[in-house]
Amino acid sequence: MADDNVDILATNITIPRHIAIIMDGNGRWAEKRNKARVMGHRAGVEAVRGVVESCAKQGVEVLTLFAFSSENWRRPKKEVGLLMELFMTALGHEVRRMHKNNVRLRIIGDKERFSSALQGRIKKAEELTKDNSGLTVVVAANYGGRWDVTQAAKDLAGLVRDGELSVEDITPERMASYVSLSDLPEPDLFIRTGGEKRISNFLLWQLAYTELYFTDTLWPDFKDDSLTEAITSFSLRQRRFGQTGKQVEEAKADA
Repeated sequence: MADDNVDILATNITIPRHIAIIMDGNGRWAEKRNKARVMGHRAGVEAVRGVVESCAKQGVEVLTLFAFSSENWRRPKKEVGLLMELFMTALGHEVRRMHKNNVRLRIIGDKERFSSALQGRIKKAEELTKDNSGLTVVVAANYGGRWDVTQAAKDLAGLVRDGELSVEDITPERMASYVSLSDLPEPDLFIRTGGEKRISNFLLWQLAYTELYFTDTLWPDFKDDSLTEAITSFSLRQRRFGQTGKQVEEAKADA
């Protein structure tokens, strides 16, 4: 277990530029305490606040959080309604805190299914924080990785149809410029809490070379020490991107 008093910046640890997190376990956290599931989601908002503050302090550039997947509409109607209410409230309260701390907020996903009130609040939140230069917090809401790639494919198909692009011009690099977060560094570290070991349709394109980290810790219990453990694990790995370990070490020596 990592020491709560250890300052990552004071150690020889590589800080990921971009961390992506599936925040799993809110409902189970509440059920273990004989509370309504919505209480777990509210506790999860508190955990988000702590992780945002910690990432900003440690120098992480981008934090992407999977808040609501396109599959989550299948949950009980009452729970979905409470989640939407909580999202509205968080956008009101937390965004002011983010803006005060120079954090930029972006929402990705199919926002058209949200109520007009929620869409309006999302737009205001993004507008308020768009010029901030600190940590970028991306919230994936009504998002799915397959939806993301499909939208990019549709955009490229439209260009081909209109004669602005040839089929031969469609490369992985061009596709990458049409998926969500194309203007940001790809995730270095993916974290999933709650014990499940799945990607669950999250950033399927963007996670191609991301280091994966799974923990049994339920999201509301994911604190600074949990984040430190994940970043420490990331630092101990050799990222090869298709090269051999020897090539990576030689490149480091020549740098």
